[in-house]
Amino acid sequence: MTATLPTGSLDGPLDAPPGARVDVPPPLRLGRLRLYARRFARNRSAVVGVIIFVLLVAYSVLGGLFTPWDWSRQDFLALTQPPSGSHWFGTNQGGNDIYAQSVHGLQRSLVIALSVSVLTIVIAAVVGAGAAYLGGRVERWALALIHFLLVVPSFLILALVSNRVSGDWRVLIPLLTVFGWMFTARVIWSVSTSLRERDYVLLAEFMGVSRWRIVLRHIIPHLGALLIVNFTLGIVSTVLAETSLSFLGFGVKTPDVSLGSLLADGSGTITSAPWLFAFPAGLLVLLTVSVTLIGDGLRDALDPTSMVGGRA
Repeated sequence: MTATLPTGSLDGPLDAPPGARVDVPPPLRLGRLRLYARRFARNRSAVVGVIIFVLLVAYSVLGGLFTPWDWSRQDFLALTQPPSGSHWFGTNQGGNDIYAQSVHGLQRSLVIALSVSVLTIVIAAVVGAGAAYLGGRVERWALALIHFLLVVPSFLILALVSNRVSGDWRVLIPLLTVFGWMFTARVIWSVSTSLRERDYVLLAEFMGVSRWRIVLRHIIPHLGALLIVNFTLGIVSTVLAETSLSFLGFGVKTPDVSLGSLLADGSGTITSAPWLFAFPAGLLVLLTVSVTLIGDGLRDALDPTSMVGGRA
């Protein structure tokens, strides 16, 4: 792109003669994802959250390679021993290495949290957006189901069923999913009621696109920012729910371990053996804080009215 500067123009280079043709660079265009990434990267607390979360995931996946002890192996010559060169985080009453158990417990909690968050956000998006667009009887029945499940004592049901199946973590995932999608679905429904009147939805209806295809291809994709933020925050709520259940003895149980079960085992020996509680508690705090920072950073990056990420 070239332009001819008029005589006396002050917009060109100082040494350009009057009437000279100079190259004008094209305007910088940023894609939507690149713009969101740039706004997210300007949020220092969010970047710190990403770094902490990546380190925790790396620790849960690769941490077992740095110790000769397996999480289920017992050292009967080192019962309730403080941190040392052979047992970095110490041992518990049964001689289990707390470092190895922390690696396995964090891995188990992350698997449960990520699985439940993905399932709940998918169910919430389909039910909430589908009810808002389809309307009528479908909307009434969907809202009735959501409101009914919101008032059900879910924690009590989770505790009873999980205790009945002996704390199997594979059963805990569908249980937490069943009672974890309603609030997000209610929010998605309220937002989707305004999207069903948009021009692109009306045009798709005029072209004969099926109703569920409109929901999946034209409504849910426009809820991307809301879904991403709720997914990250759902990880925190799932971790806390699983930890609470395991801490009270209704979640993951022996011989398996999670952060909640490790905290339950160490809660009775805080004064005599504080390392049993301190290391799992530290991992839990780092996990919840990092995911919360990421969620706040995504919310600010995807919100065009937020100035935390700077100007576009």
